[in-house]
Amino acid sequence: MSVSRYTYLGPEGTFTEAALRTLPEAATRELMPMVSVPAALDAVRSGEAGAALVPIENSVEGGVTATLDELATGKPLMIYREVLLPISFALLVRPGTGLTDVKTVTGHPVAQPQVRKWLAAHLPDAQWESAASNADGARLVQEGRYDAAFAGEFAAGTYGLKPLVTDIHDAQNAVTRFVLAGRPARPAARTGADKTSVVIWLGDDHPGALLELLQEFAARGVNMMRIESRPTGEGIGRYCFSVDCEGHITDRRVGEALMGLKRICPKVRFLGSYPRAGVSPEELPPLRHGTTDEEFSAASDWLARCLDGRS
Repeated sequence: MSVSRYTYLGPEGTFTEAALRTLPEAATRELMPMVSVPAALDAVRSGEAGAALVPIENSVEGGVTATLDELATGKPLMIYREVLLPISFALLVRPGTGLTDVKTVTGHPVAQPQVRKWLAAHLPDAQWESAASNADGARLVQEGRYDAAFAGEFAAGTYGLKPLVTDIHDAQNAVTRFVLAGRPARPAARTGADKTSVVIWLGDDHPGALLELLQEFAARGVNMMRIESRPTGEGIGRYCFSVDCEGHITDRRVGEALMGLKRICPKVRFLGSYPRAGVSPEELPPLRHGTTDEEFSAASDWLARCLDGRS
């Protein structure tokens, strides 16, 4: 396995590359752009790379389905880190192109909802075509296939383009979340400000089936941060659920919630426990009464005393 190589959604100049370069270890790794999220993750599965950074969630558009589906299927991978990157687009064009010359635009599909209002206001007649990534859109503009691309301003120099308009975003404070995925191993160490990700499959479709899953978290005081349904490919109406929750698998409340899910679900895929980006333990609210490790241990000790006739 080439642990010294990290892959990412390429080509060069993507927001994913910008996010990857915020990690300290990126300075000592070979960074390899890949043509797609599946290609980046498959390089890790095959041992060609030690880890891959891929986008998983956007504050405007929601989950990145290619990543959610890849992590739910195929050979298992685990998440070890997350990165949050503020997103603002530039309209990149070939030198000499003016706004009135732009008839076709391109960018990653996730970018379109983030610039839709700007497009309607400034380029209402421009035709949108999706690209594999924002940087790939910039490459296509360089090749003359489109007039303009929505990408990071930092990509302009890589592709010999000019940022015609900068700081484009329909929603203020838009953020994309990226995850660093590797082959399964011991989870990242507990920090006190952690996140756990799993994929859960329903056993059968019946009234209250999803509620039963949610109760495993609620009964133990585990806060769910994200839940998204994804089709399993087994037929209409068959879904699995991608879930992020607060806490670490070594926290008693989280571990017991996962055990509860494993008891009632035909399949649960653990995707990792890892530090939350941009949050320190001191910033988190106190846990609800009855959900700390100490309180779980006290309840376990009480049960043991009951069994011994010492209650």
